[in-house]
Amino acid sequence: MHKARKEMAQVLPDTDVIVEVLDARIPFSSENPMLENLRGNKPCLKVLTKSDLADNNETEIWLSALSSANTKAISIDSHNSESIKRVQPLLASMVTRSQSRVRPFVVMIVGIPNVGKSTLINSLSGRTIAKTGNEPAVTKRQQHIVLSDNWVLRDTPGVLWPNVENQHSGYRLAATGAIRDTAMDSADVAAHLLDYLCVQYPEPLLARFDSSLPLADSVATLEAIGLARGCIGAGGLIDFDRAARLLLTEFRSGQLGAMTLETPRMKVAELEAVAIARKKREEKKEARKTSRKKRKK
Repeated sequence: MHKARKEMAQVLPDTDVIVEVLDARIPFSSENPMLENLRGNKPCLKVLTKSDLADNNETEIWLSALSSANTKAISIDSHNSESIKRVQPLLASMVTRSQSRVRPFVVMIVGIPNVGKSTLINSLSGRTIAKTGNEPAVTKRQQHIVLSDNWVLRDTPGVLWPNVENQHSGYRLAATGAIRDTAMDSADVAAHLLDYLCVQYPEPLLARFDSSLPLADSVATLEAIGLARGCIGAGGLIDFDRAARLLLTEFRSGQLGAMTLETPRMKVAELEAVAIARKKREEKKEARKTSRKKRKK
Protein backbone atom coordinates (compact mmCIF):
# COMPACT_ATOMS: atom_id res chain seq x y z
CA MET A 1 0.00 0.00 0.00
CA HIS A 2 2.80 2.41 0.93
CA LYS A 3 4.65 1.60 -2.28
CA ALA A 4 1.53 2.13 -4.39
CA ARG A 5 0.84 5.47 -2.70
CA LYS A 6 4.43 6.61 -3.31
CA GLU A 7 4.35 5.59 -6.98
CA MET A 8 0.98 7.27 -7.48
CA ALA A 9 2.18 10.51 -5.86
CA GLN A 10 5.23 10.56 -8.12
CA VAL A 11 3.30 10.38 -11.39
CA LEU A 12 0.29 12.53 -10.43
CA PRO A 13 1.96 15.90 -11.28
CA ASP A 14 2.37 14.76 -14.91
CA THR A 15 -1.11 13.25 -15.08
CA ASP A 16 -3.85 15.18 -16.89
CA VAL A 17 -6.85 13.10 -15.86
CA ILE A 18 -7.50 10.14 -13.58
CA VAL A 19 -9.75 7.22 -14.39
CA GLU A 20 -10.97 5.45 -11.27
CA VAL A 21 -12.55 2.11 -12.08
CA LEU A 22 -15.31 1.08 -9.69
CA ASP A 23 -17.55 -1.97 -9.42
CA ALA A 24 -21.11 -0.84 -10.24
CA ARG A 25 -22.42 -3.25 -7.60
CA ILE A 26 -20.36 -1.57 -4.85
CA PRO A 27 -19.37 1.95 -6.00
CA PHE A 28 -18.67 3.08 -2.44
CA SER A 29 -16.79 0.04 -1.17
CA SER A 30 -14.64 -0.16 -4.32
CA GLU A 31 -13.49 3.49 -4.01
CA ASN A 32 -9.94 3.85 -2.78
CA PRO A 33 -9.89 6.49 0.00
CA MET A 34 -6.18 7.07 -0.67
CA LEU A 35 -6.93 8.44 -4.15
CA GLU A 36 -9.34 11.09 -2.90
CA ASN A 37 -6.62 12.51 -0.64
CA LEU A 38 -3.91 12.39 -3.30
CA ARG A 39 -5.62 13.74 -6.40
CA GLY A 40 -6.68 17.15 -5.08
CA ASN A 41 -8.46 19.03 -7.89
CA LYS A 42 -7.18 16.73 -10.63
CA PRO A 43 -10.03 15.85 -13.07
CA CYS A 44 -11.37 12.37 -12.44
CA LEU A 45 -13.60 10.09 -14.47
CA LYS A 46 -15.25 7.40 -12.37
CA VAL A 47 -16.05 4.37 -14.53
CA LEU A 48 -18.57 1.93 -13.09
CA THR A 49 -17.77 -1.43 -14.65
CA LYS A 50 -19.87 -4.59 -14.62
CA SER A 51 -23.03 -2.50 -14.97
CA ASP A 52 -24.71 -5.53 -16.55
CA LEU A 53 -24.46 -7.20 -13.12
CA ALA A 54 -25.81 -4.19 -11.21
CA ASP A 55 -29.30 -2.83 -10.63
CA ASN A 56 -29.89 -0.23 -13.40
CA ASN A 57 -31.97 2.06 -11.18
CA GLU A 58 -29.34 2.08 -8.44
CA THR A 59 -26.57 2.68 -10.99
CA GLU A 60 -28.31 5.83 -12.24
CA ILE A 61 -28.57 7.09 -8.67
CA TRP A 62 -24.87 6.41 -8.10
CA LEU A 63 -23.83 8.17 -11.33
CA SER A 64 -25.59 11.31 -10.15
CA ALA A 65 -24.14 11.06 -6.63
CA LEU A 66 -20.56 10.59 -7.87
CA SER A 67 -20.58 13.52 -10.31
CA SER A 68 -19.28 16.93 -9.24
CA ALA A 69 -17.47 19.99 -10.64
CA ASN A 70 -14.29 18.19 -11.66
CA THR A 71 -15.58 14.62 -11.55
CA LYS A 72 -17.67 12.80 -14.11
CA ALA A 73 -19.16 9.32 -13.85
CA ILE A 74 -20.11 6.76 -16.47
CA SER A 75 -21.25 3.14 -16.37
CA ILE A 76 -20.07 0.51 -18.83
CA ASP A 77 -20.80 -3.10 -19.63
CA SER A 78 -17.47 -4.85 -20.12
CA HIS A 79 -19.08 -7.12 -22.71
CA ASN A 80 -20.51 -4.21 -24.71
CA SER A 81 -17.89 -2.43 -26.82
CA GLU A 82 -20.30 0.39 -27.66
CA SER A 83 -20.64 1.39 -24.00
CA ILE A 84 -16.85 1.45 -23.62
CA LYS A 85 -16.45 3.70 -26.69
CA ARG A 86 -18.12 6.49 -24.71
CA VAL A 87 -15.18 6.67 -22.30
CA GLN A 88 -12.53 8.31 -24.49
CA PRO A 89 -14.69 11.27 -25.70
CA LEU A 90 -15.51 11.97 -22.04
CA LEU A 91 -11.81 11.97 -21.19
CA ALA A 92 -11.12 14.38 -24.05
CA SER A 93 -13.72 16.79 -22.69
CA MET A 94 -12.02 16.82 -19.28
CA VAL A 95 -8.54 17.99 -20.34
CA THR A 96 -7.35 21.51 -21.13
CA ARG A 97 -6.06 21.80 -24.67
CA SER A 98 -3.39 24.30 -25.69
CA GLN A 99 -1.67 25.07 -29.00
CA SER A 100 1.68 25.17 -27.21
CA ARG A 101 1.29 21.67 -25.84
CA VAL A 102 3.74 19.17 -27.35
CA ARG A 103 3.38 16.10 -25.15
CA PRO A 104 0.42 13.67 -25.23
CA PHE A 105 -2.23 13.75 -22.55
CA VAL A 106 -1.53 11.33 -19.71
CA VAL A 107 -4.31 9.28 -18.16
CA MET A 108 -3.71 7.39 -14.92
CA ILE A 109 -6.06 4.47 -14.40
CA VAL A 110 -6.57 3.13 -10.89
CA GLY A 111 -8.86 0.58 -9.29
CA ILE A 112 -9.03 -2.22 -6.77
CA PRO A 113 -8.19 -5.81 -7.76
CA ASN A 114 -10.61 -7.70 -10.01
CA VAL A 115 -12.69 -4.63 -10.85
CA GLY A 116 -12.31 -4.90 -14.64
CA LYS A 117 -9.49 -2.38 -15.09
CA SER A 118 -7.45 -4.49 -17.50
CA THR A 119 -10.50 -5.30 -19.61
CA LEU A 120 -11.18 -1.56 -19.95
CA ILE A 121 -7.57 -0.87 -20.96
CA ASN A 122 -7.64 -3.54 -23.65
CA SER A 123 -10.89 -2.13 -25.02
CA LEU A 124 -9.57 1.44 -25.09
CA SER A 125 -6.35 0.43 -26.82
CA GLY A 126 -8.04 -1.94 -29.27
CA ARG A 127 -5.57 -4.71 -28.49
CA THR A 128 -4.64 -7.09 -25.69
CA ILE A 129 -2.07 -5.31 -23.56
CA ALA A 130 -3.08 -5.73 -19.94
CA LYS A 131 -3.52 -9.18 -18.48
CA THR A 132 -7.05 -10.07 -17.41
CA GLY A 133 -8.34 -12.68 -15.02
CA ASN A 134 -11.04 -13.55 -12.49
CA GLU A 135 -8.57 -13.56 -9.62
CA PRO A 136 -7.49 -10.38 -7.78
CA ALA A 137 -4.02 -8.86 -8.28
CA VAL A 138 -3.31 -9.82 -11.90
CA THR A 139 -1.44 -6.56 -12.70
CA LYS A 140 1.80 -6.50 -10.70
CA ARG A 141 3.42 -3.15 -11.64
CA GLN A 142 2.75 0.12 -13.43
CA GLN A 143 2.40 -0.15 -17.19
CA HIS A 144 2.95 2.68 -19.71
CA ILE A 145 0.57 2.23 -22.65
CA VAL A 146 0.41 4.39 -25.79
CA LEU A 147 -3.20 4.71 -26.91
CA SER A 148 -2.56 7.19 -29.73
CA ASP A 149 -0.34 10.14 -30.63
CA ASN A 150 -2.37 12.28 -28.24
CA TRP A 151 -2.99 9.89 -25.36
CA VAL A 152 -0.81 7.82 -23.03
CA LEU A 153 -2.20 5.58 -20.32
CA ARG A 154 -0.56 4.65 -17.03
CA ASP A 155 -1.97 1.45 -15.57
CA THR A 156 -1.38 0.99 -11.85
CA PRO A 157 -1.60 -2.35 -9.99
CA GLY A 158 -4.92 -3.02 -8.32
CA VAL A 159 -4.39 -2.06 -4.69
CA LEU A 160 -6.64 -2.87 -1.75
CA TRP A 161 -5.96 -0.81 1.35
CA PRO A 162 -4.73 -2.99 4.25
CA ASN A 163 -7.22 -1.70 6.82
CA VAL A 164 -10.83 -1.64 5.65
CA GLU A 165 -12.35 0.31 8.53
CA ASN A 166 -15.92 -0.23 7.40
CA GLN A 167 -16.77 -3.86 8.18
CA HIS A 168 -19.68 -3.84 5.73
CA SER A 169 -17.37 -2.78 2.89
CA GLY A 170 -15.03 -5.65 3.71
CA TYR A 171 -17.82 -8.17 3.32
CA ARG A 172 -19.03 -6.58 0.08
CA LEU A 173 -15.53 -6.60 -1.38
CA ALA A 174 -15.29 -10.29 -0.51
CA ALA A 175 -18.73 -11.02 -1.98
CA THR A 176 -17.80 -9.48 -5.34
CA GLY A 177 -14.41 -11.23 -5.48
CA ALA A 178 -12.11 -8.24 -4.85
CA ILE A 179 -10.70 -10.11 -1.84
CA ARG A 180 -9.37 -13.62 -2.33
CA ASP A 181 -11.80 -16.30 -1.16
CA THR A 182 -9.12 -17.74 1.12
CA ALA A 183 -8.89 -14.47 3.08
CA MET A 184 -12.36 -14.66 4.65
CA ASP A 185 -14.75 -17.39 5.71
CA SER A 186 -17.08 -18.06 2.77
CA ALA A 187 -20.06 -18.86 5.00
CA ASP A 188 -19.69 -15.55 6.86
CA VAL A 189 -19.45 -13.63 3.57
CA ALA A 190 -22.47 -15.44 2.14
CA ALA A 191 -24.53 -14.80 5.29
CA HIS A 192 -23.69 -11.10 5.17
CA LEU A 193 -24.64 -11.01 1.48
CA LEU A 194 -27.95 -12.71 2.26
CA ASP A 195 -28.66 -10.19 5.04
CA TYR A 196 -29.00 -7.63 2.25
CA LEU A 197 -30.38 -9.72 -0.60
CA CYS A 198 -33.19 -11.22 1.47
CA VAL A 199 -34.52 -7.71 2.12
CA GLN A 200 -33.73 -5.91 -1.14
CA TYR A 201 -33.94 -8.73 -3.71
CA PRO A 202 -36.12 -11.51 -2.27
CA GLU A 203 -37.90 -12.40 -5.53
CA PRO A 204 -34.75 -13.39 -7.47
CA LEU A 205 -33.61 -15.57 -4.56
CA LEU A 206 -36.94 -17.35 -4.35
CA ALA A 207 -37.03 -17.86 -8.12
CA ARG A 208 -33.44 -19.11 -8.28
CA PHE A 209 -33.36 -21.49 -5.33
CA ASP A 210 -36.63 -22.33 -3.59
CA SER A 211 -39.94 -20.51 -3.19
CA SER A 212 -40.02 -21.53 0.49
CA LEU A 213 -36.69 -19.97 1.52
CA PRO A 214 -36.87 -18.65 5.13
CA LEU A 215 -35.80 -15.13 4.17
CA ALA A 216 -36.17 -13.74 7.71
CA ASP A 217 -32.88 -15.39 8.73
CA SER A 218 -29.77 -15.36 6.53
CA VAL A 219 -28.18 -18.45 8.09
CA ALA A 220 -31.41 -20.43 7.73
CA THR A 221 -31.65 -19.18 4.13
CA LEU A 222 -28.12 -20.38 3.39
CA GLU A 223 -28.96 -23.74 4.95
CA ALA A 224 -32.09 -24.01 2.76
CA ILE A 225 -30.04 -23.13 -0.33
CA GLY A 226 -27.57 -25.87 0.58
CA LEU A 227 -30.41 -28.35 0.96
CA ALA A 228 -32.01 -27.33 -2.33
CA ARG A 229 -28.70 -27.71 -4.19
CA GLY A 230 -27.61 -30.94 -2.53
CA CYS A 231 -24.74 -29.47 -0.50
CA ILE A 232 -24.78 -32.30 2.03
CA GLY A 233 -21.75 -33.20 4.11
CA ALA A 234 -20.86 -35.92 6.58
CA GLY A 235 -23.71 -37.23 8.69
CA GLY A 236 -26.29 -35.75 6.34
CA LEU A 237 -25.62 -32.22 7.58
CA ILE A 238 -25.57 -29.18 5.32
CA ASP A 239 -22.10 -28.25 4.06
CA PHE A 240 -22.29 -24.49 4.70
CA ASP A 241 -18.95 -23.75 3.03
CA ARG A 242 -20.02 -25.49 -0.17
CA ALA A 243 -23.43 -23.78 -0.13
CA ALA A 244 -21.76 -20.42 0.47
CA ARG A 245 -19.30 -20.85 -2.42
CA LEU A 246 -22.19 -21.84 -4.68
CA LEU A 247 -24.17 -18.73 -3.72
CA LEU A 248 -21.15 -16.43 -4.18
CA THR A 249 -20.35 -17.93 -7.58
CA GLU A 250 -23.89 -17.43 -8.84
CA PHE A 251 -24.03 -13.88 -7.45
CA ARG A 252 -20.73 -12.90 -9.08
CA SER A 253 -21.72 -14.34 -12.46
CA GLY A 254 -25.09 -12.57 -12.44
CA GLN A 255 -27.11 -15.77 -12.31
CA LEU A 256 -29.11 -14.35 -9.40
CA GLY A 257 -29.97 -11.27 -11.44
CA ALA A 258 -28.76 -7.66 -11.56
CA MET A 259 -28.09 -6.52 -7.98
CA THR A 260 -26.43 -3.57 -6.26
CA LEU A 261 -25.27 -3.99 -2.66
CA GLU A 262 -25.15 -0.38 -1.43
CA THR A 263 -26.69 3.06 -1.89
CA PRO A 264 -25.38 6.63 -1.49
CA ARG A 265 -27.47 6.91 1.69
CA MET A 266 -25.74 3.83 3.10
CA LYS A 267 -22.39 5.41 2.25
CA VAL A 268 -23.17 8.50 4.31
CA ALA A 269 -24.40 6.47 7.30
CA GLU A 270 -21.46 4.07 7.24
CA LEU A 271 -18.88 6.85 6.91
CA GLU A 272 -20.44 8.53 9.94
CA ALA A 273 -20.24 5.25 11.88
CA VAL A 274 -16.57 4.81 10.87
CA ALA A 275 -15.78 8.38 12.00
CA ILE A 276 -17.41 7.76 15.40
CA ALA A 277 -15.55 4.46 15.86
CA ARG A 278 -12.28 6.12 14.85
CA LYS A 279 -12.85 8.93 17.38
CA LYS A 280 -13.54 6.41 20.15
CA ARG A 281 -10.31 4.54 19.33
CA GLU A 282 -8.34 7.78 19.49
CA GLU A 283 -9.93 8.68 22.81
CA LYS A 284 -9.02 5.27 24.25
CA LYS A 285 -5.50 5.63 22.91
CA GLU A 286 -5.12 9.05 24.56
CA ALA A 287 -6.61 7.72 27.79
CA ARG A 288 -3.99 4.93 27.87
CA LYS A 289 -1.19 7.44 27.26
CA THR A 290 -2.47 9.64 30.07
CA SER A 291 -2.73 6.63 32.39
CA ARG A 292 0.88 5.57 31.62
CA LYS A 293 2.14 9.08 32.31
CA LYS A 294 0.37 9.16 35.67
CA ARG A 295 1.85 5.79 36.67
CA LYS A 296 5.36 6.97 35.80
CA LYS A 297 4.95 9.92 38.11
